[in-house]
Amino acid sequence: MTTKAFNLADNLPLVAIIRGVTPSDVVDVAQVLIEEGFTMIEVPLNSPDALVSIKKLVDHFGSDFYIGAGTVTTPELAQQVIDTGANLVVTPNYHQEVVEMSVEAGCVTFPGVVTPTEAFAALAAGATGLKLFPVTVLGTSGFKALKSVLPPDTICLPVGGISPSVDSMKPYMEIGAQGFGLGAALYKPGMTLEQIRGNAKAYIEAFKACY
Repeated sequence: MTTKAFNLADNLPLVAIIRGVTPSDVVDVAQVLIEEGFTMIEVPLNSPDALVSIKKLVDHFGSDFYIGAGTVTTPELAQQVIDTGANLVVTPNYHQEVVEMSVEAGCVTFPGVVTPTEAFAALAAGATGLKLFPVTVLGTSGFKALKSVLPPDTICLPVGGISPSVDSMKPYMEIGAQGFGLGAALYKPGMTLEQIRGNAKAYIEAFKACY
C-alpha cells in the first residue's frame, strides 16, 4: 500500500485503538469509525489474529486511511506488520530499530514514550510523532514539562484513560496535545455497531468542543 504524506491538518488526530477485534468483525467496526470521521485505525497485535485483521482492512480500504498495528514491540513484529501493507505503526515503548524500520517502510509511526530521553531518541529515529503512554504517569504537569523542551512542531498524542469529554481532553490540548489515542471507551469486544458509532460521535464532539 502506498503511503501518502502525513499531514495532521488533513486527518482527525484521534487514533481508534480496536483492541480485541476479530477478523470477522474488523471491517464492519472500522467502517463505522471511518463513517464518523476517523482516519487512523489501529489493531493492537495482542488482538486475535491481528495480522489477518490488518490485512483485511488494508485490502478493503486501500491507502485512503492510516491503517495498521499497535503493540509493535520487536523488529520481527514490525516486519510482519509492514508485510501486510499497513501504513501505521504504533508502539507502547521506544525501540530504535522498530521505529527506523517502520519509517523506512513509509509507515506513519507513533512510538510510546514517557521520558525526554525516549522522546528525543524517537524523534531522532524519524518518528512521525509521539504516543505519550501511559499519560496517567505524566499527568498534565509532566506533559507540560516534557512539551516545553520538545521541538514546537512535535505531534503529541496522549494515550491511556482519555474519556469522551471536554474535561478529559482539554487540559492536555491546552498544553499542546494535538490528538489522542482512544481505547476501551471507544471500542471493546462485544459492543454493537451502534454502541461503537455512539462512542465515536461522543469522542469527536468532545474533541471539537475543545477548540
